[in-house]
Parts: sequence; C-alpha cells; structure tokens
Amino acid sequence: MIQKPKGTADLLPVNNPLWHYLEETTRILMSDYQFSEMRTPLFENYELFARSSGETSDIVSKEMYDFYDKGDRHIALRPEGTAPVVRAYIENKLYGNEHAKPLKVFYMAPMFRYERPQGGRMRQFHQIGTEVFGSTNPATDVETIALAWDLFKELGIQDVKLVINSLGKTEDRQRYRQALIDYLTPLKDQLSHDSQTRLEKNPLRILDSKDEKDKAIVANAPSILDFLSPEAQEHFDKVQALLNGLNIPFEIDANMVRGLDYYQDTIFEMMTNSAVFGAQTTICGGGRYDGLVEALGGPQTSSFGFGIGMERLVLLMESQKVEVPNLQELDIFVIGMGEETSVETLKLTQAARQAGYSADRDYLDRKFKAQFKLADKLGAKVVLIVGEEELQKGTAKLKVFKTGKEVEVPLTDLYDNFETVYRMNTMDTSVLDEYFNQ
Repeated sequence: MIQKPKGTADLLPVNNPLWHYLEETTRILMSDYQFSEMRTPLFENYELFARSSGETSDIVSKEMYDFYDKGDRHIALRPEGTAPVVRAYIENKLYGNEHAKPLKVFYMAPMFRYERPQGGRMRQFHQIGTEVFGSTNPATDVETIALAWDLFKELGIQDVKLVINSLGKTEDRQRYRQALIDYLTPLKDQLSHDSQTRLEKNPLRILDSKDEKDKAIVANAPSILDFLSPEAQEHFDKVQALLNGLNIPFEIDANMVRGLDYYQDTIFEMMTNSAVFGAQTTICGGGRYDGLVEALGGPQTSSFGFGIGMERLVLLMESQKVEVPNLQELDIFVIGMGEETSVETLKLTQAARQAGYSADRDYLDRKFKAQFKLADKLGAKVVLIVGEEELQKGTAKLKVFKTGKEVEVPLTDLYDNFETVYRMNTMDTSVLDEYFNQ
C-alpha cells in the first residue's frame, strides 16, 4: 500500500471545520486591517532563498528541498513566504506610484522544509504571513504585531507571550558582530560543531542555538542593545511606547535574533507554554527587514512582516478546546419515498441551493425512517418529504425540527419562491406575538 510521505498529513473532512474557521477568521481580520492577499509559486529559483535567508541559515544549509529540473535549473520548494513575496513585489513593480503606500499583503500557503517531524512541525506545513512595504514608521511595526495579537484573541487562544528585541541598523550589527566574535573566540572549543562554523560565517546565529552548552555560553555574551545607534534606539523606544499604548504586554530578550539574515531593528516572537508542545514554543515570529528588497534587486524599501505556523495554531486550538462555530450547517434535507420521487427530490434539493440554502438528500435508497434519522443526525433544520401521495397532489410536506411544525406546501410555490416559503414556515413568531400582545 502506498502511503503519504513522512512529515506530511491528510486533512480529512473531520479536521477541516477547524481549519476553515482559522482561515475564515484570518481573512476577515486581514480585511479589517486592509491587508490584501498575494499568492506566489510553490517553487522558486534556489538563489532566491540562498540570497535572502543566507547560505549559513538552517533553512538553506539543512532544511530546504532543492533539486535540478529537466532544464538543469536549480529549483527549491518554498521554505518560507517572505522572499517569494519580495520577489513578486520587485518583479511586478508593486513599488510604483499607482500602488498603495504602504503596500500591505498577506498569504496563507503551504511551505516545505526537510526536518524531523514533531508536534506542530511538518515537512509540508502551512503558514499565515504578512508583509508591509514602504514604511519606516514604528507604528507599522506595532500595527503588524497587533494584528497577530488580535488574531490569537479572535481565535480564542490563551497563554501567549510577546517577546521583542532590536537588531539595530546594519552598522550597529557590524559593531556587535565584532564584539561577539571577540567574546566567543576564546570559548570556541566549548561551542557545538554548528556554532563553531557559525562563529566564522555568522556569529549572531550562535545566539539562536538550541544546544544547551551554547545557551550557557551566550548567556553572558555582550547585548545587542548596548550597540544600538541613537536612531535605532529611538525606533525601539517608540515601538515599546506604542505597544504600551495598546496595552499589549511584552518582554525584551536581547539574545533573540530570529533565524534569517535579513532582519534589522524590531524583531518579535509570540510564544506559548502549552503542554501540547512539551516546551515553550514560538507560534509567530517576524520583524523589520528594510534591506531585503534592495538586496534582491529592487529599490530601497522599508519592510515589516511575520509568519505563523498554522499546524501549531490548530494544535493549540484543539488542546484549549476552542469553540468552533458550525460553518457547514444543513438547512434542508429532502426525503423521497419511492423510486418515482427521485427526480422531484433532486429538483427540490437544487431549488433550495439556488435560493441560497444548504441542502442534501438521500442517495442510498434508505427507508423513510432511516432517512429521517439521517436528517436529524446531520442537524437539518427542515425536512421536505415527497411520497407517492404528495407527488400525485403536487405537494411536499415541510417539517421544522425545532418547533415540530408540519405543513403541506405546493411544489409550484417551492419552485417559484423557495425563500419565501422557507422563511414563512421557519421564522420564530414568538417575538412578534409577544410584541403585539403587549
């Protein structure tokens, strides 16, 4: 038997209501914040990610699915969403004056990374991401962070902590880089193999190491916050003031660097201690990357964004028993008794759908009692019943589950004005009765 590849998952109908709720809530909130959706290819040229994420990043050096296609082009499956959106921004000249400033876009899409599958971490995973182009204002940083914060609130997710840091400007990082090298070089033999390699290529990545010995060593390392220029410090101070103004609690972690080379100034992560992951886990992360558009061949453009792993959100929502509304309610179930009613039941089902109602019918020739039980199991609000007698009279019986009301309705009325018939027989008249009896 052929099975799915390791690190992938089948999203079955029983799982999808939660996913649909997550996606629908995200789209509504993105619209409220005036973010427009962007979709990019599943695969890109390898160079895009090598140049944006950095050759020494785990994404490029260890996790990326890359291959040479039949035209001997070096191709990579998309491991993250920012670089493709930036590439599309440049290629389609979205920086032109005819486009909104700042330009605010979002995506919900699958990503691919070769890593050990575990709770909330898959080789094919899904990510929600935002990117804002064309604003240096600290309010852009905070608005985008607030969007992620609001999304968790809208979804009913608890136990989320916001952590922020500043990586300063390019010059600040260069000065800090040298200070970090000076501190770590005498301790090189005690570092993990990966961190020894990073010490020469990108020492800031050592701050992000998951190795326990590395963590102990960097605990006493110089702080990036001591190397911020006045401009970078002012930006970071305004971010903190704005977060306080919105009553969004946060902590500062000077050792947080994120895992990608393109970040500068504000970076942030949102974390949870939920037991479903077994340890503190990041569920959202992002920051400012003012130099990436230029590095990939576009004009100098200030940018800010974040990414959220959807699988992790789903696990959190399940573990915290988030109440998910039924987005697939069944308004009408049509019951047909006898083979000769098959055409009529199908016509009624379609008439209901064309009137804007969700509808279904039996396709397995069940007996009347079994069909009625099925309608109840599916949560149908109304059943329409057509038997031989109704067929001869040109009518259907309409029964409302909630009230028990049952009436006989001409088929012509249903076909000519289904919505009126449905509403007249299902509307709650108790409120009107109470009003007129006052």
